[in-house]
Amino acid sequence: MSEIINKRSEILFLYDIENANPNGDPLNENRPRFDTEDSTVLVTDVRLKRTIRDYWFEYKGFNGQNGKDIFVRETPASDGGKNDGIERVKMFDTNSKEILEQCIDARVFGMVGPLKQKTKAKSGEEGAITYIGPVQFQMGRSLNKTEIVEEQGTGAFASKAGKGQDTFRTEYKVPYAVIGFNGIINEKSAKYSKMTEEDKELLKEGIWEGTKSLISRSKFGQTPLFLLVIDYKEPFYIGSLRQRIKLDTGEMNEMQIRNVKDYKIDVTELIDELKANKNKIENIELKTDSRLQMIYKGELITKISKDEL
Repeated sequence: MSEIINKRSEILFLYDIENANPNGDPLNENRPRFDTEDSTVLVTDVRLKRTIRDYWFEYKGFNGQNGKDIFVRETPASDGGKNDGIERVKMFDTNSKEILEQCIDARVFGMVGPLKQKTKAKSGEEGAITYIGPVQFQMGRSLNKTEIVEEQGTGAFASKAGKGQDTFRTEYKVPYAVIGFNGIINEKSAKYSKMTEEDKELLKEGIWEGTKSLISRSKFGQTPLFLLVIDYKEPFYIGSLRQRIKLDTGEMNEMQIRNVKDYKIDVTELIDELKANKNKIENIELKTDSRLQMIYKGELITKISKDEL
């Protein structure tokens, strides 16, 4: 069995989206989540975790077969509806050990499994099986300012049976955005949830390939650009990695950018911070889109590695 994680890691993930909706708000007509103060797009950590879970389920065999599962997913109820949390836990015989062994998302992101009242769980608080997830993400935010555009269209069906008038629909999208997520892997929580090094590799794969696999109508146009994973020698992390990089758009207004060739990623502040803490860093892993250009102090670079700090 793969070794339980015992070192802290920090994650920075960037992806872009073109003419699509990165994370609709169901309480606001499914408009993209948006910070009106600085005109940036917001994406919840829940959306990124859903992306990863869906990839594990669809492509890596965590589909409830052969002892591999996703805990937070829809399961059919006997009455034709969907199971609630209590029924989902019952599928594992109220056994937290079994849930952790089978469900990769419980090991990685943690879980709250509700139990019937007056039931004492083997782990966690009364009335629930609770594990804090070793992997946590901040809310994602675009590095560039953008806007929400409104598109009108007609539906395929009439507004009412027997009527000749089509239904109308409104969609809300952003023309282009580069979205960044900060993440952390906490080795202390991993000890309790049993997150392994193998799980960590599947996490990185799920972030990158899962984003590429989002090909629904509202998400088609998302592409992973940059995935940085820093492994530390001790319980330490730099923090705010996304805030330490910026887009260099040259003379172009950032509202005008439409693809990865319109800018460069300036990693000067990030690399300087890595250099200042290099004695605490065990390893640095970077994966980028081949089209992405990075600059350090105005010069193009192709990689970020511990050996070059």
